[in-house]
Amino acid sequence: MLQNNWRFLWMVLLGIVFSLLLHQVMDFPNDELKHQLFGMLESIIITVLIWEGSLRFERIWDKKFPWEQFPMKRVFVQLLAGSTYIALVMVVITQAFDSLVCPMPFDDKNKFFAIIFILAFLVSIAILSLEISFQFFRKWKQSLLEVEQHKSETAMARLENLKNQINPHFLFNNMSVLSSLVYKDQDKAVHFINQLSKVYRYLLDSGSCELTTLEDEMQFLQSYTYLLNIRYSPNIHFEINVSEEALKTYIPPMSVQLLIENAIKHNEISSAAPLTISIRSEEMWLIVENNLQLRSTVENGSGTGLKNICSRYQFFTDREPEIVATETHFRVEIPLLKAP
Repeated sequence: MLQNNWRFLWMVLLGIVFSLLLHQVMDFPNDELKHQLFGMLESIIITVLIWEGSLRFERIWDKKFPWEQFPMKRVFVQLLAGSTYIALVMVVITQAFDSLVCPMPFDDKNKFFAIIFILAFLVSIAILSLEISFQFFRKWKQSLLEVEQHKSETAMARLENLKNQINPHFLFNNMSVLSSLVYKDQDKAVHFINQLSKVYRYLLDSGSCELTTLEDEMQFLQSYTYLLNIRYSPNIHFEINVSEEALKTYIPPMSVQLLIENAIKHNEISSAAPLTISIRSEEMWLIVENNLQLRSTVENGSGTGLKNICSRYQFFTDREPEIVATETHFRVEIPLLKAP
């Protein structure tokens, strides 16, 4: 429905048109100018009350019966309430004009009111049809925008994952660790290479997935945390406690890895200040928490890791990731999703 500043002009014009059509359809026994003018005024008042009342009812229905949640109930309620309201407005205003302003030139007024009620019902059907068409068109456009936004956000998240992992800095650190292991412990070096290959294999395999099981993510984290333990040992600790039920749920791929990377990027890791990262499930949430010991200087980054996680969740659930920072700990809680 029109809700702009020009709607009152449209109401006046529509009221005049409706009055003229009514004079053409019905056989008015006394078609004097006075009756025509009062008929136009009556029609304009009815149009204004119906239009403005419908707008206010629409706001109420939008809160109680949103189209996307209760489409059939919204159709039924809006049709019933709308036709009742429009009929009442038309009958009350018509009777008021007949009694107080200008008597209607009809002998059988009951027939006239019956015609008015039928017109009210038809007007309700027309308004509801336009409303449904408008709502579905708007939702269709919105769904297209959400699909494109989802593609964009997913692409950004994948790019962020690749930047965090498949970059010269990450590769250089792991190659440095590997080169030292080759001379010290060849068996461990072979195991390190195997775990490194699993990390890159998961990165490539999950690149086209919107969701992955928590079980697959935790298997990947075994390899990923192994690399981190070799690199930072004994100054980093991982505490993992995830239930069997939680392993069957879903999360966006690489979400936990981004949170671990975020903790390592912003916190000091040393023998005097070891970093402990806890990963645990609680009901339908996965909690990643670390002790807070911020670095004096932080590595440069785009700062979009946490934002990407939050934005990606918007496409799958109304539940939002929760971020809690205290003086001693930093915690991120991400929702666990049921099977898509």
